[in-house]
Amino acid sequence: MGGRRTSREAKSPKWVLASIASTSLGVRRARFTHGIGREWGMLTITDFINILHRYYKSPMVQIYELEEHKIETWREIFLHCSNSLISITPDASLFEAIYSLLKNKIHRLPVIDPESGNVLHILTHKRILKFLHIFGTMIPKPGFLQKRIEEVAIGTFTDVATVQETASVHDALAIFVERRVSALPVVNEKGKVVALYSRFDVINLAAQKTYNNLNMTMRDAIASRSCCMEGVLKCYPHETLEAIIDRIAKAEVHRLVLVDQEDIVRGIVSLSDLLQALVLTPAETTESASTEALTHMGITPTG
Repeated sequence: MGGRRTSREAKSPKWVLASIASTSLGVRRARFTHGIGREWGMLTITDFINILHRYYKSPMVQIYELEEHKIETWREIFLHCSNSLISITPDASLFEAIYSLLKNKIHRLPVIDPESGNVLHILTHKRILKFLHIFGTMIPKPGFLQKRIEEVAIGTFTDVATVQETASVHDALAIFVERRVSALPVVNEKGKVVALYSRFDVINLAAQKTYNNLNMTMRDAIASRSCCMEGVLKCYPHETLEAIIDRIAKAEVHRLVLVDQEDIVRGIVSLSDLLQALVLTPAETTESASTEALTHMGITPTG
């Protein structure tokens, strides 16, 4: 969490209050500012997960101090492992935005007015794919969209992180932190997917103030989450890439769980995987081909 300049200065509110405010607004981050040096940044669900993982002991030990600490405290604690806030300006291209999101492995990208320092918009993978899905019909479709997902191998198909439905929420938080994944397929004793638990679901702990009992099972946590939370949508190895893009865009979810006919988890296809395949990989291939052609002609590429 970090950044610089803003047109609006704010006090340092308590962490949980900021989290609950974000929940009520249906957003996944809370913006904050610091009067000293006009610094600002975003508090995200990832920060909340890291805090819970760091301070939770057992249901017998209440995390009262969580509600007493200020955002400024967390900024100081996590500053050593945080980078400067990554952003773009309004005149940046859509390609630059996608490149920044994927190469920096971030999920939201602020568009900042260079004159005032105000945040004008927050770009996300979901919004960009939605745009490409709507306006992509106006341009010729690349042939690889008709290939099966098992052919193009777009997504994660090995060492897929999952969590048992009998495991605790604290176990899930540990996997989020250690594996740095955004969602976990919840599986039963037979390995069949029964739900999807994402980072966004964790904010439900703040909304219901149940973060003092992270020993609850995943089954109970899923049953108690609000109805608007993201469910589990599946895809199959034989389906085409175009069908998968269409499904994920229309459902407005962040990922599909790849399963076999027995509903056993075989992989995850995420928005970042699709944007990489649709935008960056073709661009990198074109650049590589152009460089090779120039070299063949005896011209040394620059830049």
